[in-house]
Amino acid sequence: MKNQPPTSKVWDDALLANPHAVSDKRRRVQRMFAAIAPSYDVNNRLHSLWMDQSWRRRAVRLANVQPTDTVVDIACGTGDLALAFHRGGAATVLGIDFTFEMLPLAVGKSQEVRYVNGDAQALPLPDVCCDVISIAFGIRNVADPSAALREFHRVLRPGGRLIVLEFALPTHPLLRGLYNFYFKQVLPRTATLISGDKTGAYRYLPRSVSTFLEPDQMAIMIRGAGFSDVLAHRMTFGICVCYGGIK
Repeated sequence: MKNQPPTSKVWDDALLANPHAVSDKRRRVQRMFAAIAPSYDVNNRLHSLWMDQSWRRRAVRLANVQPTDTVVDIACGTGDLALAFHRGGAATVLGIDFTFEMLPLAVGKSQEVRYVNGDAQALPLPDVCCDVISIAFGIRNVADPSAALREFHRVLRPGGRLIVLEFALPTHPLLRGLYNFYFKQVLPRTATLISGDKTGAYRYLPRSVSTFLEPDQMAIMIRGAGFSDVLAHRMTFGICVCYGGIK
């Protein structure tokens, strides 16, 4: 695996049957994101119909950011949510991403947010060091989401807030059918065309969502990591869910 170039295929039909059960998912996810980093933002904007930024702003509002807060954004990617927290008034914002290739793009957007390369399951942070911890569209890409959530709980101060943004499927049958057609047939083709991706990233995306936890199951996992007052806010017909919890 490590000798293959990052542009080679990462996901095939067999692996996509259930990408979350793949034994080396961690390495494959890293290679995939390294390959699509240059076109990541344009595909996010276009294929969310420019909703992705409004979802992030809503997440910041739900976090109830205070002027003294230290925020850590996990799987920060190109820095959009970290920057939204900075603009939302947090005192200090740190972005952490497992894929190094994303971080120069994030740094290019703002010199006021600090970014480091790190793993959600083993954060390079001391215990009880932050007031808010967030992850946007990244928890399903972690090899062991429950381990990551326990790690998030470790670094939060008592009373600290967890924010998780993640995709889901619409609850209305008609909307779900239309969305699945777009998500599984249209998006993989257009996003791959725009990015020139050869890893299978945009075939992985819909499969990783449809085979991931349902919102109720995700809320149970968050509670199991030690969080209380767990809520799930559905947005845009349920396409995006913002989960919140308190340590």
